[in-house]
Amino acid sequence: MAEYCRDALAPTEIVWPTHKMLNQAGRYRVSFMLIHNDHAWRHHGGPPPTLTALQALVGTSARQTAAFVATLKAARFVTVESDPEDARLKCLRAAPALVVEIGRSGRLFVAAMDRLADRQPALAGTLAEPECLGELVYRSARHVLRHGMLTEPFPRILRLTNRDCGYPLLTAVAGAHYAASVPDAPAAMPLSLRALADHLMVSRAHVGNLLQEAEAAGWFRTDGRSLTFFDPSLLEEFEFWAACQMVFYDDLAASICAEAHRQGAAGA
Repeated sequence: MAEYCRDALAPTEIVWPTHKMLNQAGRYRVSFMLIHNDHAWRHHGGPPPTLTALQALVGTSARQTAAFVATLKAARFVTVESDPEDARLKCLRAAPALVVEIGRSGRLFVAAMDRLADRQPALAGTLAEPECLGELVYRSARHVLRHGMLTEPFPRILRLTNRDCGYPLLTAVAGAHYAASVPDAPAAMPLSLRALADHLMVSRAHVGNLLQEAEAAGWFRTDGRSLTFFDPSLLEEFEFWAACQMVFYDDLAASICAEAHRQGAAGA
């Protein structure tokens, strides 16, 4: 878990503030379902992944969805191409960079299972390929459409994901806890307002508000640079959430890798 927290906060090569753009439940869901629609169309016989199709699938308003998709286009996270069978239909294609960012947490949970099982070759290695990672996102989204969001049984995780950068902040705090309590755990990033704001590319005021809300709720507290309190029940919820994610994504990854192996063997 310490390594998951470190890697979840690893900087991207993208200039846009991806943590702020994508780490909020509503915007994440739009991106998540956009990838689902794209892969369903290109690989599973789904309908054209138009903006209208996406608006019908996500919980935000049509106007909000259209505005966020426009932002994704401006950031080159999404491209538009015509349907070969009907040029009037404009299909939303997820760029590899969007797939990598949205699939990051799932891939890291698979990597955690690789480490626990000392598995060679590692399943997470296959997910480094954007098409395979996109398939992981697609299958995860298909499950969500049938059964609901994976965060729903975890109320504090859900509440934090509904805030801009709430989940990355939680991983930073959990990483600080592990750094202080687990031998050989990766070093924690500083928990000062400046360090967190700079890393997450949000304002210090926003980070300060998140920290104040967490302290008022009795979840965690900092002294301006390091962690001074982390509610054991929140840590338990975070670790139970992570364990469920690891099992869920590992099962999906194993199925994807097995299918890729069979296809490779058939083509040999």
